Amino acid sequence: MKESDVVRAIMKYLKTVPGCFCWKEHGGMYGTAGIPDIIACIDGHFFGFEVKTADGKPTKLQEVTIRKIRSAGGTALVVRSVDEVRGAIEAALH
Repeated sequence: MKESDVVRAIMKYLKTVPGCFCWKEHGGMYGTAGIPDIIACIDGHFFGFEVKTADGKPTKLQEVTIRKIRSAGGTALVVRSVDEVRGAIEAALH
C-alpha cells in the first residue's frame, strides 16, 4: 500500500470523528519542512500524524517536529494505519 493510500484512508476516517477539524498538510516550497502529513484538532486537542508505509521511517526533522509538538502538549506520532490513528485519539481523549 502506498503512503498516499494510507493518508486517504486516515482522512476518510477523521471526517467521521465528531468534533474533528483536520487537513492534509502539503509539502513543497511554501510549506514548513517537517510538519506532519495530517493535522487535526479534536475537542480542543492538537494531533499531528506523520504517515509512513510499513517500512518507511521519519526524517530527523520530522522526529524533531514530533518532539516539539509533544512538548507543547499535543499528540504527535508516526502512523501506518487508520487503526493506529483511532488508538491515538482514544488514548488522548479518554
